[in-house]
Amino acid sequence: MIVRWGLDELPLLLSELGIQRPLLVASDRWTPPVPVSGVWSEVPSDRIVDAAQAAKGADGLLALGGGSAIDLAKAISAETGLPIVSVPTTYSGAEWTPSFGIRDHDKRMKGGGSGSHLAAIIYEPKLTLELPRELTVGTSLNALAHAAEALYVKGRNAEGDRQALAGAALISEWLPRVVEDGQDAEARRRLLDGAAHAGAALAAAGLGLGHAMAQSLGGRYGLPHGAMNALSLPPALRFNEPVAGAEIARFGEAIGTADPIGRVEQLARLGGFERLRDFGVPEQDLDEVGAKAAARPGARANPRPATPEDITQLLQSVW
Repeated sequence: MIVRWGLDELPLLLSELGIQRPLLVASDRWTPPVPVSGVWSEVPSDRIVDAAQAAKGADGLLALGGGSAIDLAKAISAETGLPIVSVPTTYSGAEWTPSFGIRDHDKRMKGGGSGSHLAAIIYEPKLTLELPRELTVGTSLNALAHAAEALYVKGRNAEGDRQALAGAALISEWLPRVVEDGQDAEARRRLLDGAAHAGAALAAAGLGLGHAMAQSLGGRYGLPHGAMNALSLPPALRFNEPVAGAEIARFGEAIGTADPIGRVEQLARLGGFERLRDFGVPEQDLDEVGAKAAARPGARANPRPATPEDITQLLQSVW
């Protein structure tokens, strides 16, 4: 993966990749940063066929936005074979993995896929300066979950560990500063750097139980993925402590505490994320959500097997 910093690097990067006519995939609020062959405004990704038709004549895809815009670009890429250059405007880490989710107009998950062609990433901290606090904290906690889980999932490896520890340290240090002053460009840059390391850890090692829970909640109710990770990571860490205590302690050292679970909860509260009930999740649905989560790849990659009943209890603990 090619990674560059600064939007001014984009024209040269596209030239290096041989992309002259990219299709821009972004929401209406973003102006094309380079000449493009066309613009596909970010829409629910159940319109992949329509979006792929819009890519005719393009020789690449330029994804500008958060996880949903990048996921849509990845779906188009899988359909067309076109390479993607991502310019993320949140801390979600979607730019690091070839898989994607397909959501309908209510943001409910309707499926997913893989096989997208990732070519490069451009990080530009200035594009995050206006990100609201809730999105800042939510997508940062999503990134922090990437770092934490990379340290103990079945796919863990030395490179993933290195990236995870670097990312976790930066996120824990700089997220509170960004919440205090969202216009602090240096704090935004350091937080984005942490998210980039966490994304690389995700790409190297994969996801665990916390993400399986967050994906099931977000997919069923159309809830923000970051907020669901903020609520799901602490119970997942508690569940895994008996078998991954040393790895979770390393995570704690990286974020500067002997109580890593408490620190994650503290960071989540910066975004106002405390209970699932606050997001309208019905308590009577938790059994079904637990069963769905248990079947997800993240749960299968978890170091401690989790039954649907186990996951239901974890969800209940944060309901």
